[in-house]
Amino acid sequence: MKFLSGIVAALTVGSASAFSVNTPAVQPKTALKSAVASEWDISSIGRSVRIEGSSREHWEFPDPNQEIVQVGIDSSGRPVEALAELWIGPDWTPMKVKAYTEDGMMRPIQTLIGTRNKAAAIDINNTGPGDFPLNAAACYANPGLVAQRADLLTANQGRYIEGGAVHSVNFDATVDQVQVLLYTDTRQLNAQVELLNGPNNFKQKYEVFTNNGLLNSLYVVFNTPGSGNVVRVTNLAPLEFPCKAFIASV
Repeated sequence: MKFLSGIVAALTVGSASAFSVNTPAVQPKTALKSAVASEWDISSIGRSVRIEGSSREHWEFPDPNQEIVQVGIDSSGRPVEALAELWIGPDWTPMKVKAYTEDGMMRPIQTLIGTRNKAAAIDINNTGPGDFPLNAAACYANPGLVAQRADLLTANQGRYIEGGAVHSVNFDATVDQVQVLLYTDTRQLNAQVELLNGPNNFKQKYEVFTNNGLLNSLYVVFNTPGSGNVVRVTNLAPLEFPCKAFIASV
């Protein structure tokens, strides 16, 4: 699998030795090279489909030589509630990502999903009400986005988060986008990533479950307009299922 060796190498880097549930948030010192904004524009990703509330659509990805799929979901400014699933074979769903955003135009859903180098499909289910349609697109990610995801592993040492623990990072008004990568050492990944603006006022969130957090890590990009933005990661798994979080401005 692409980047498997890079992620395994990253696991050998010393992780943070201390942990507390209420960790003081620290501004990351490493900002990664900015991706072109149009790379996350729905029209440039691929076939865009309007999905009405309580309905779904799926995209086929048959090439085992490619592994990373880019998924973008937006709206005309209304809230978006969606469930993205990775389908492999007739009855195997190794990864599910539940996503919510308060404003699908200002803060669209932007994520990369690995296909484990298998013929796969990405299913997007609009779980919102009928009067909240969304626009969705999915395609194999271009090399720039794939490289940016891999570079995040080497940009900093990441944060070790035990099961049931919380980690938060503040960002100032000069930051326009934040990227987050969560993975495990092949154990299950069950975690929640939120973008907050103000005291416990979340604007966007993702909840992921996968049986293997190394083969299917969670990578998301938040738009962070304005000031007072905080990214909060919560490991929803039991204590014996830790994960590692990499968070950096774009």
